[in-house]
Amino acid sequence: MCRATPQDYDEILEVWEASVRHTHHFLTEEHIQFYKPLVRNHYLPAVELYIIRDADRKIVAFMGLSDELIEMLFVNPGEQGKGYGKRLLEYATQKKQMDKVDVNEQNEKALSFYLHMGFQIIGRDETDGMGKPYPILHLQLKEANIEENKG
Repeated sequence: MCRATPQDYDEILEVWEASVRHTHHFLTEEHIQFYKPLVRNHYLPAVELYIIRDADRKIVAFMGLSDELIEMLFVNPGEQGKGYGKRLLEYATQKKQMDKVDVNEQNEKALSFYLHMGFQIIGRDETDGMGKPYPILHLQLKEANIEENKG
C-alpha cells in the first residue's frame, strides 16, 4: 500500500467506475457519467489517497480519507475477496484512527463488508451529498462508540 499521486488518478478512476458498475446497480448510466468527472477532478484531489497495486503494478484498490471520515474505498471487482478492502480499512482504523464511514444504503455488498468489519449504523440521510435519491447510511466502529459512551 502506498500514497497515490495525481498521476494515478486516471487509473484510480477506472477502478472506481468498474467497482461502481459492479456494486451500485441503483445508479443510472446518466448518474455514473455525472459523478465520474466529480470523482476525478474534485473528490480524489480532496482526500488523502492510498492505493494497492498487484504484482503487475496495476491499481486494484484505493481508499480516500478526510480529516474525520473514510470517504471512499473501492476494490476492482475482479480483485474483491482477496483482502485488499480489509487491508485498507485496517490501515484507516488502526494507523489513522478513523472510525466513521458513509455508505449508500442500496450498496448491500459494501454495507455487509463494513458491518462484518465491526461498524454499526448510527444515522441515515434520505439523499446523497448531491441531493440525489440515494440514501446514505452513516456508520461508526463499535469500539469507538463504546469509548465515547464511557466519557
